[in-house]
Amino acid sequence: MNETRTTCPYCGVGCGVVARVEGETVSVRGDETHPANLGRLCVKGSALGETTGLAGRLLRPVVDGEETTWPQALDVAGERLREVIETWGPQAVAFYASGQLLTEDYYAANKLMKGFIGAANIDTNSRLCMSSAVVGYKRAFGEDIVPCSYEDVENSDLVVLVGSNAAWTHPVLYQRLVKARQQNPAMKVVVIDPRKTATCDIADLHLPLLPGSDAGLFVGLLNMIQGTSEWPLARVAEFCGLPPEDVGTFYDWFITAPQAITLYTMGINQSSSGSDKCNAIINVHLASGKFARPGCGPFSLTGQPNAMGGREVGGLANQLAAHMNFEPDDLSRVARFWGTERLAQTPGLMAVELFDAIARGEVKAVWIMGTNPAVSLPDSHAVCQALASCPLVIVSEVMRDTDTSRFAHIQFPALGWGEKNGTVTNSERRISRQRAFMPAPGEARPDWWIIAQVAKQLGYAEAFSWQHPQEIFCEHAALSAFENDGARAFNLKELASLSREEWDALTPYQWAAGDFPRRKIIPVEPEKHGATVDALYPLLLNSGRIRDQWHTMTRTGYVPRLMQHMDEPRLEISAEDAAHFALCDGQLARVSSPRGVMVARVKINNGQRAGELFTPMHWNGCFARQGKVNALVEGRCDPHSGQPESKQTAVRVMPWQPAWQGELYARELPELPPSAYWWRKAAQDVQRATVAGDKSLLEWVMAHCTGQGWQLQIAQTGERSSVLAWQNGALMLGFWEGSALPALAHSFIEEAFRVAPEQLAGRHALLNGQQPGERVEQGRIICSCFSIGENAISEAISKGCNSAAALGEKLRCGTNCGSCVPELKGLIAAIQQVKHLS
Repeated sequence: MNETRTTCPYCGVGCGVVARVEGETVSVRGDETHPANLGRLCVKGSALGETTGLAGRLLRPVVDGEETTWPQALDVAGERLREVIETWGPQAVAFYASGQLLTEDYYAANKLMKGFIGAANIDTNSRLCMSSAVVGYKRAFGEDIVPCSYEDVENSDLVVLVGSNAAWTHPVLYQRLVKARQQNPAMKVVVIDPRKTATCDIADLHLPLLPGSDAGLFVGLLNMIQGTSEWPLARVAEFCGLPPEDVGTFYDWFITAPQAITLYTMGINQSSSGSDKCNAIINVHLASGKFARPGCGPFSLTGQPNAMGGREVGGLANQLAAHMNFEPDDLSRVARFWGTERLAQTPGLMAVELFDAIARGEVKAVWIMGTNPAVSLPDSHAVCQALASCPLVIVSEVMRDTDTSRFAHIQFPALGWGEKNGTVTNSERRISRQRAFMPAPGEARPDWWIIAQVAKQLGYAEAFSWQHPQEIFCEHAALSAFENDGARAFNLKELASLSREEWDALTPYQWAAGDFPRRKIIPVEPEKHGATVDALYPLLLNSGRIRDQWHTMTRTGYVPRLMQHMDEPRLEISAEDAAHFALCDGQLARVSSPRGVMVARVKINNGQRAGELFTPMHWNGCFARQGKVNALVEGRCDPHSGQPESKQTAVRVMPWQPAWQGELYARELPELPPSAYWWRKAAQDVQRATVAGDKSLLEWVMAHCTGQGWQLQIAQTGERSSVLAWQNGALMLGFWEGSALPALAHSFIEEAFRVAPEQLAGRHALLNGQQPGERVEQGRIICSCFSIGENAISEAISKGCNSAAALGEKLRCGTNCGSCVPELKGLIAAIQQVKHLS
């Protein structure tokens, strides 16, 4: 048995994890000594051990669809990149990186692209989530400095969450807030969000403002602090669509609170005026003096584990490494440190414009590292068309099949979590180690090594001669200190000379924010969002994350317990809009914009504003047919940060009543015909897809099974049909189809693929999709940590468990990560209301 202290690879909280390897089994627990989480993990972090298998992994280099050796793949990559550079110049090459990379990987990629290829066309998926926050901090402080720590959240009198569903997206930090509020009943919490989310569970005040109107709310607060009258309370209330008394309450609480802290994320940043919104928030902290002291400040929470590390090494196209800029002194400094005469002299292409340039044929070669832009970028159909037309697409990836890797001419197998070795920086500027505790599988290699090998192919071997990631980290730290007389706050001087042993043993380290010599209030003129609703597209679509999935699901989508809470794209809509557009709860609907269409299942939500929709951003072409929300989103960007406005898209919605719906289980899912819509769902030891269409799938399924030589067991009763396929007594496939989605005993079906029922009654029950006898299904899973279903919870409530604590004591739900507590409370309230009405 072996234990390793490492760091979670999901959100920006940066939780410490203790990983234990016993044979081929990996288990994890929270690291009690790590200051970010103090031993707590969310459900995604708790399930990390279940993501370490090799199913679907890319384990050998692939060139033009054929597996090959590393020398051959590197030779081809170097030759093709050289040809592009020699023919079209360095500006025809681009890298697109990821907050999933370690700092050492990021540093190597930035150094190669900007320092030696000689163009600044390296950008990152952090552009999609954090770049507006970067602009806001730089304009206010002169540098990209996040001025807060997690302890400030716990020690504040007023915590404002704006554009953040932290209960689901930063659950461990949110639980620290929950605990702090329990210990300090005088603390007030304000949630500013058009939707009523799980985060509102602890809110003293929820401000469901009009989408995109956040700047008006904070400009009005600044006016009140400064005693000016350009944005009086009445004007703010009208602009934001809020009751004046609620706006007044928020302003009064903020002004009178001894300490106040504002937490903000994608709801602020992902906007065509996101940079101004960030500065509007920063302004009120500067003007009120609630800044640079305990419990105070504007705190941008990063979305990814190393978005901050990418910012530190210059991973954004408009920055140099170590928080330096495209200015003469900084350009000279970085060039001298790297020993290069080829350093890019001007900013490069940012994410959206980078893929636009690929589409126009200006960028001929793109190297995509650890991210999935064919899903995550706006107007994803256009992104796919751009990649399809690009002469050279290189992808470094853990998984073999992603929406993006389908366009790759060259695929490099990269190491995954638990295999790679390096550092990450979390939202509070804390550097932590990700340590390897498993051997490299197949021929997978570290990203920094792959980059260094390609650099050698291009003739830059001397500058990329590292033998270990510790050497890269120390070079990065030394650059941060190089000719740094204190003008740059980011300075890792004391880490620059770490030995390999000291780096291996590095404990979490938080770099100092400095004394903020520049504190500039930036004038902000509130603007509406850029989406225009009209008679054809009358609704505003908001997209975001859900509790148990991560980004484009390339890891979490394969973990059965992370698929239990929400297993397919969901369209949340108000009851008023559902009635107007003839939509019923649980029905399928088509959502469309001028750019594309997606299909999702309707969920009527009383916390959703009328005129607005919400759907998750995670689903992709590997997990659903027409499940990509970014197929609808326009590439409309903030002019300062280049960040897309992903939160407001004008759409229309129409009910879709397919001729049939069904469930398909198989040991290996067949490729379904184009007429079928499908949603792939992780299941235990079997593959599952929910399917629907206007043309019955029954005959196709039977023909497929017959072609495999399997024995068929068939039942057809009225509007319901089912098929079981057997081979030598083993269940190979099961299909259940009806005019409505069949209600099935899913755990019983999954068990049948492991151990087939021997009795005739059991096989008949299986053919019907039901359990024999009176056994009851769990229902929708509410608590993913312990797989506690809605049916068990409802039964416990009906028997007297009238609080989340009581349910936790009886069933354990809500006692681990706490993310399900708001839903537990919602079930209690709903059942008690039914009892009261009856």
